Order: sequence, then C-alpha cells, then structure tokens
Amino acid sequence: MTKTILTLPRTGQSPGLRLAASAGLLVWLSGCAALQQPDPHVSGPPSAKYEDWFDGGQPRNLKWMHKNTLEKADQLLEAGKPYEAIAQIESLMQQGLPQAYYEMGKIFDQGKSVEPDPARAAMLYSESIKTPSYILGHASLNLATLYREGRGVERNDVLAYHLLQQAMDEEVGARAEVALAELLAEGGQGVSADPALAASLYRKAAEAGNEAALQALAEAHRPGGWLKADPSRAQEYAQRYAEVLERRAGNGDVDAMAKLAGLFSPDGLLGDQPQRRMHWLTKAANAGDSDALSKAGRALLEGDNPRQGLTMLEQAAQNGDVGAMETLGKALLEGNGIPRRPDQAQHWLSAAIAQDSVDAKVTLGRALLTGEGIPAYPQRGVELLEEAAAQDDGLALALLGSYYLDDENKASQPLVALDYLKRGHQLGHPYATQQLGELYLEGRGMPADGQKAAMLLNEAADQGQTAALRMLGEAYMEGEVLPYHPSKAEELLTRAVESGDVSAMTALGQGYLEGTLKERRPSRGLALLEQAARKGDAYAMVVLGRAYRKGDGVPRDLQQAQQWLTRARDAGHSSAEDALAQLRYDQGEAGDIEALVKAAEDGHPGSMASLGEAFLNGRGVQQNLRQARIWLQRAASEGHPGAAADLGRMYLEGQGVQRDPAKGARYLQSAAASGHAGARADLGEILLTGRGLPADPERGMRLLEQAAANGHDGARLALAEALLKGEHVAQDTQRGLELLRGAAEAGDDYAAQLLGEAYLEGNGVTADPQQAKTWLGRASEAGNLSAQTLLGTALVRGDGGMTPDPARGRRLLEQAAEQGHAGAQATLGRELLRGENLEQDRRQGADYLLAAARQGHETARLALAKAYLTANGLENANREQAMLWLNEVMDGDSEMAAQTLHDLLSDEAAIDALQQVSAES
Repeated sequence: MTKTILTLPRTGQSPGLRLAASAGLLVWLSGCAALQQPDPHVSGPPSAKYEDWFDGGQPRNLKWMHKNTLEKADQLLEAGKPYEAIAQIESLMQQGLPQAYYEMGKIFDQGKSVEPDPARAAMLYSESIKTPSYILGHASLNLATLYREGRGVERNDVLAYHLLQQAMDEEVGARAEVALAELLAEGGQGVSADPALAASLYRKAAEAGNEAALQALAEAHRPGGWLKADPSRAQEYAQRYAEVLERRAGNGDVDAMAKLAGLFSPDGLLGDQPQRRMHWLTKAANAGDSDALSKAGRALLEGDNPRQGLTMLEQAAQNGDVGAMETLGKALLEGNGIPRRPDQAQHWLSAAIAQDSVDAKVTLGRALLTGEGIPAYPQRGVELLEEAAAQDDGLALALLGSYYLDDENKASQPLVALDYLKRGHQLGHPYATQQLGELYLEGRGMPADGQKAAMLLNEAADQGQTAALRMLGEAYMEGEVLPYHPSKAEELLTRAVESGDVSAMTALGQGYLEGTLKERRPSRGLALLEQAARKGDAYAMVVLGRAYRKGDGVPRDLQQAQQWLTRARDAGHSSAEDALAQLRYDQGEAGDIEALVKAAEDGHPGSMASLGEAFLNGRGVQQNLRQARIWLQRAASEGHPGAAADLGRMYLEGQGVQRDPAKGARYLQSAAASGHAGARADLGEILLTGRGLPADPERGMRLLEQAAANGHDGARLALAEALLKGEHVAQDTQRGLELLRGAAEAGDDYAAQLLGEAYLEGNGVTADPQQAKTWLGRASEAGNLSAQTLLGTALVRGDGGMTPDPARGRRLLEQAAEQGHAGAQATLGRELLRGENLEQDRRQGADYLLAAARQGHETARLALAKAYLTANGLENANREQAMLWLNEVMDGDSEMAAQTLHDLLSDEAAIDALQQVSAES
C-alpha cells in the first residue's frame, strides 16, 4: 500500500497587519491584496506560510466515481475495517482531491474506529483547504476548532479567527457562527473581544434553533454573564434550549436527556427542580447512559431515597463508571443515610484507584490516615495521598500538610508540612492556604510572621474557609503575632459565627465574657458560650466552667462550674480533668474536701497534686505534712511537675521531711525539665547562691532567665536582686533596675520595695531619697508591711538622706506593728526606749520588744537577753543562759512575761544595756 506523507505547517503568532471583519467572501476570494485591510478584531493577518489556505484558486470537487469510493470507505468504517477504509481514501488523496484529505482528517479527529490523532487531523485538514472545494468551509471550521483548543497543534486564536471567517464566508451555517461568537465573546490571544458582535452571531444561530447558541445566550444574560443581566431573557433562551433538547430526547437521544437533567440541577439554567432532574436522569440511565446512571444514583443518595441511589451507583460502578466507584466508596465509608460497609467501601475505592482516580486516592488515603470508618493504616494512607499529590491534587497536599503538623501521631515535621502546604497553596486549595497561614501565625518550624499569616488567612477566608476568619480574629484578640486590635477581632469573629463556625462562637463569647474585646459584655458572652455548648463545643463548656469557678463575668457558682466541666470531660475535652481538679481544690477550700479527695483517689494527677498542696498549706483541711508528702509523691510519680516542685521545696527546707537539699534539687530538676517556671526559679536561686548545693551561678542565672521569660515574677525579682547587688554574678545595675522597675510598674509590691530599698541605701545606684520614698510608698499602699516598716524607719531616723518626719514614721510603724510585723515592733521598741527620735516610753518600748521577740526577731531577743544579764551583774555570763531565761519568760503567761520585763527595766543598768544594744542595732 502506498502511504502519502504530508508536512504539517508550523504555527506561530501572526504579524501586525489587520483584516476587515466585514469584507466577507470578497476578502478571501480577492487574494493576498485584500489581506492588507485592517481588521480591528485581530492583531494581524495569517502568516505568509498559511496564505495558500486563503488565496482561492480553481475549485476542484469530486466526480461521481470518487463519491462511490468515499461511500465504500464509510461502509468499511461502519463494518469495523478502518485500515481498508483508509486505503480507499488514500487512493483519492493521491489524486490531490481536497475532499479526500477532509474525510481522512475527520477519521483521526473523531477517532472513527482508530485512536484519535489530532495532530494528523490538523495536517490533513490544512491540505484539504489549499484547493477550493465544497468542503472548504467545513474543513476550515474543523481546523479552527483544533487551533482554538490547542489539540494536536499549538493554540493560535488569530489563525482560528481567520479560518472561522472563511467558514462563514463559505456559508457553513450556525456551527461557524457559534464558534466565532464563542471566540469574540471574551476574546483570545491576539483577538479582541466584541460582545455585541458575538451576541449578534449567537442570536442568528439561535433563530436557526442551534442548541449551543441558545445555551450561550441564556448563560450570557444571567447575573455575572458577559452580557447585561436580564433574567427574563435568560429564562426565555433557557426554555427554548430545553424545548430543542426535549425534541431530541423524545427521539431517544440520551445526550439530550442528560443535558436536560443538568438544566434542572441546583446551578442549572432553569433552576433547582429535583423531580424533573430525576425524571431525565432516570430516562437517560434506562437508555443505557452510564454517566446518567451514576448521576441519578448520586442525586438519590443525597436526596430522599439513598437506598435506590446506592443500587443505581452499584450498577454504574459494575459497568465500569469510575465516578460511580468513587461516590459509592465514599458513601459506604461515611454511611450518610445508609449502613456503613467498610470492606465494600475499600473495594470500590480500590477499584477506582486501579483506574487512576485521584479522588479515590484522596478519599481512601484520608480514611486510612485518620482511621475514620476503617482501621487506621497511616503508612498506606500517606502513600495514597502522596500519589495524589504527585498528580497536583490540592486537597491531598493539604491533608499531608495537616498530617505532618499533628503532634499526636508522632509524625510532626513542620518543614515537611510547609513544603506540602506551599504546593497546595500554589494550586489554589483554600484548606492548604489556611493551614499555611496558621503555620506562619504559630511560627512552627520557622519564626512567626504575622504579615504573611494575615495575607494567607485573608485569602483563605475569601475562598470560604470560615476557620481562617476565626484564626485571624483570635490572633488580633491575643495581640501577640498580630497587633492587638479588639474591634477587628470582634468583626472577624462575628463573620465567622455568622458563617456557622461554632469554635468562633466560643472565642467571641469568651472575649465578651473576659473583656478581651473592645467592651466587656458578660451577658452576650454567656449567651454565645451556652449556644456553642449546646452545639457540642466542649471548649465552650470548659470556658463556662472556669468562669463560674472564678466568678469571672458571672456570679461565682461552684455547682454550675461542676456541671459544665463534667459535661466537658464527658465530651472528651483534654483540659476538663485539670479544670475539674482545680474546681475540687476550690470546693475543698470551701469545705468540700471530699470532692478533691475523691478525684485524687480516682488517680487524677492534678487532683493528687491539689490535695497534696491542700495538706501542705492547710487549705480546706488541717495541715498534715505527712499526707502532703504522700499525695505529692504520688502525683510526681505520674509526671506532675507542680507536685515535683512542691516536694523539692519540702526537702530543701526540711518541711515535714528530713532536710535533704540534694533530693530536693532532684525533684526541682525534674519539674524544671517539664517546663515548670517555679521550679526553674527555685533551682536557679539555689544554684546561684549555693544554698544547700554546690553553687553553679552560670546555670542558676540561666534557669532564672528561663523562668523569668515564662512570666515567673519571683525569678524576675531574684535576677534583679542578683544583678543589682552583684552577688554571685557580675553586677549589672542597669538591667537589675530595669527588671525591678518593670515589675514595680506592673504592680508588684515586692519589686517596688526592693527598688525603694536600693534608692534608700544607694545599693548599686546613687542614693535618691525621693525615689526611695516614692517606691516604698507605693509598696506600702499595696499592703507590703516590710516596705511600710522601711519607710517608717527612714522617716523616723532620716535614713538615706530622707527628710525626717517622726510623726508620720511612727504612724507607719505602728500600723505595721499592729498587723504583726516583727521588724516594725522591734524598731518601735528600740526607738521608744532610746527616746532620741521619738518621745521616750520605756513601758511601751518593752511591750513592742517582747512582741517582736515572741515572733523570733533576733535583735529584739538579743536586746532583752543583754538587759537581763546586765541587771544581774552578769555582763560576761554565757549568753545562751540568758536566752534560755528569755525563752522561759516568753513561753509562760503573757501578762507575767510583760510584768517581768517591766520589773527588769526598772533597773537603770539594764536600761543602759538595752539602749546600747538598740543603738547598735
């Protein structure tokens, strides 16, 4: 058999000459000269290498014998003998007949009994139009379609435009008008849009009853279409389109039935009409349309007859419909309205995967990853999702990103997740974009970047991800990565709530209740939280429980707190048990210690620790250090860091146990390793000072820095003192003052006391009596008795350059002394005995010294013991004997003790000795 070899012309962009659209047939028959006339629709005429497609010439048509050959070729094609048919047509091609090239082109274009070969079809069509014939218009139209779609040739809209004009000039009819209208409706590469001309072409074709034109005009006049919105005209064209389809469907055309079903779908041109849609889907399915069978099954599955839908889907799947396999597998996996059948679900999804279904890979991969509906098999789930991701499936990439961010499955690899999510975002998948924004917000595996996070989350929100709105709202409410912006937070969270996000409802309710939004609205917050709780949000239950426990925004009600927290625990919220333990602790303090004991006996570590603390501090129960140690040890053995920290302090101080600094340090180290800021602070101080353990100032400072960074006030103050005084570490006065000032300005009275003391004594700074007075005054007003005593003493004595004010100083000291401050009592006692800064009053001075000595105040005890020795002529006697006497006096009856001391102070020598000791103090 002789084989004709043809050369396919290469396509490219046309030069910048323009054609006149209105020239019609004359343009193409008048040759190249006419091509010089400009056409406003295109960037130029066809390239010179395509001139012979348009330059006319002597027509050549088939003779009767040639037509017989083509008819014979058609018969051979219908008989399934493509090679014999091709041989017949090739015999005509060798004679240079355009119609032969055209018929051969159709065979490879449409895949008539052969594999489709659009490149070969384009080559054949191009040969067919080089010589004019009665098929010139049809061949031009088919070739234009290939160039428009870029099938087998490089897409070239300009060349397609000229070919379509040629088809119209050949009066091909509505098909050419529709194809050109489609190009002009929105324009193309090098082709300007002309909606008015497109509409005119469509209307002309529509008058001839062309389906594509009727459909295009109905869509064009809908809201968002490329013509002015006109619902009535859209409806008119859609109805005419339906009538044409119904005529075809009445003649048994299955494609028309399927299209009619689409017209009545939720987004169809004639609106959602489920019964009419099902009517045509069922007719198409009964006529043997597998796709219609699948769609009908899906519609029934999602509608009011899921069992019939399942039957139809099974039939379509058995017929090899991959979409039906996907839908069937997913339905049997999820069980919405039908019994779950995990084995069958896997069977059909696997069958679809064997046909390279990406959706089936994602559905089954997701289920195997999470164990939803079938036993979890993460390794296989990841494999399937990675296969889908390799095929650029955005959801697969988003799910892989989520998997590698999940700490629970021990697969957390933020950088791997970042790569998957970036790819998913580039493909435009909103869930990937949302997760990527969340990743930048949290700073997992990278520094947090609020600007990128906000951009990505806003993009995801615009794509319908309501969780992205919530994340943005929460971030603006927290004011950490994004700036604190309560009004923006409220707006975003409200939008998320309106979109049905229950978690956003909880966040908004919490913000209103706790006052982290622009204004505190407890009643509104309570209503939102209760609504979210009714919808099953366990965290809303936790927030409500905590609010009632603390009385935050609502009246304190431990019974209500218990109800909400119990519901949260039953709903499976991880923090509910700890919150219940705190509640039981509160109940214990309120007298219901049984609640706390019960929780501890049930084995909850937090409750064990709380019960241990209750026994340790005597809160709600009588102090019992043995029971404290038992419960704290049980909690610590379960890994509770707070219990380990408490035990560490007990062993360091010998509180209820034999003092064992090494053992105490081990407990503190265990708690510190778990991130307990208090343990880090305590261990840091020990290592800094070497109290009970070998000193390690460098490590001690490091631990104090860590604890301070976690917000531990004690660590911050210990750091400040060490840096200010230069004890055990290099002195850094400026930083020490900065730490103290920051804490003092934040309302820490002890920090204010230390700051005032530093300025009073000139410790690390230049003495400044005014600053000392200011900071000690602030601490005193906050109820700090030590600061009040320091300020009172300085005002009485004029210490640190402070202007003396004995009357005010005495008032401050008396107030502190009346509240039991031993230092204030000792100072008043000494000053009243000396009579230098305050009017002398021996009896009252002795009373104050006795009160201070009873509390163990060392200098007060020493002064009284010295007076006793002197009064008895025993100035050089053993001081321990004097202390024993003093202990016996103070351990006895208080009135007798006071009288004994008054009698002692009637001795002038004793008074002199007492005044001498007071002066030395």
